[in-house]
Amino acid sequence: MEFVQLIFTVCSLANPSVCEEQHLEFSSHGSLRHCMAEAPPQLAQWIEQHPGKVIRKFHCAWPGAEGQKI
Repeated sequence: MEFVQLIFTVCSLANPSVCEEQHLEFSSHGSLRHCMAEAPPQLAQWIEQHPGKVIRKFHCAWPGAEGQKI
């Protein structure tokens, strides 16, 4: 297993124009495409821990190579 970085934009439900980028590193079972398939449960867990937030978009990257996204 390799670690991948899940990079996502999260916004406030109370003020949707207030957004920020978050990074979550987790172990994946393959490529960045596979990370995209594994991302929804990771994002669901994050959002459960952060009420009042909504995730607008996300992508995966190798740690240290954020510019190489899928």
